[in-house]
Amino acid sequence: SNSVFVCMPLGDITDGRKIFFWHRPTPGTRKKKEMWSSGGAPSVPALLALSFALALALGAAHPPPIGPLVEAGVIPDVIDAFRPSVAVDVRYGRTVVVDGRNIRPSASAKQPFVRIHGRRRPSCDLYTLIMMDPDAPSPNDPWEREWLHWIVVDIPGGFDATKGKELMPYAGPTPPIGVHRYVFVIFCQNETLEGIKSPEARGKFKTRAFAAKNGLGLPVAALYFNATKESTGLNKLEYDRSRF
Repeated sequence: SNSVFVCMPLGDITDGRKIFFWHRPTPGTRKKKEMWSSGGAPSVPALLALSFALALALGAAHPPPIGPLVEAGVIPDVIDAFRPSVAVDVRYGRTVVVDGRNIRPSASAKQPFVRIHGRRRPSCDLYTLIMMDPDAPSPNDPWEREWLHWIVVDIPGGFDATKGKELMPYAGPTPPIGVHRYVFVIFCQNETLEGIKSPEARGKFKTRAFAAKNGLGLPVAALYFNATKESTGLNKLEYDRSRF
């Protein structure tokens, strides 16, 4: 099938003006331009392209609300209530992390792609990413809350987490029992975190204390996914200190 390219400013979606879709031609054919205005209807490929482009644009412009975080207890178990001001994109391969989604430990074993859709500006040009499990070792008895899975600081806004400084390397989820929440929290940095040290242990980490110690304030974004134990060898490694 032919690929579709959407060529329009976001404002054209809602004000009734014409929207153009360019189709990549197949061999031996000429490029085709399809026009959609208020008096016509788009083709199926064009409509799918429009929906995808609109979702991306709106997702970046409008961070998700904190309601799902409150319902899941992430607020107040991990962080206090905050006003989201940036959007964050977290993906394990083709699997997109959204609040409450169930993701298998084997699918999240490798470090995810994380991009913070923030703008570089004097008041906040760098970000901190923390990933933790507040349900360790068991949701009914989380005596090791929070289990730290990942920390990256000094991430430039608009870039992925690999552009930052990793304080704690990524460790994939391996929940031993029950449904565990795996939470990503984003903080705004006012400056580079010079001289910051890596936490001594993963267990009993405190996101609030880390933020307060480093002057990070309240989060600017957060999301979580759920995971449960799989019948694989992955879970035999859970909380084995020797691997850290």
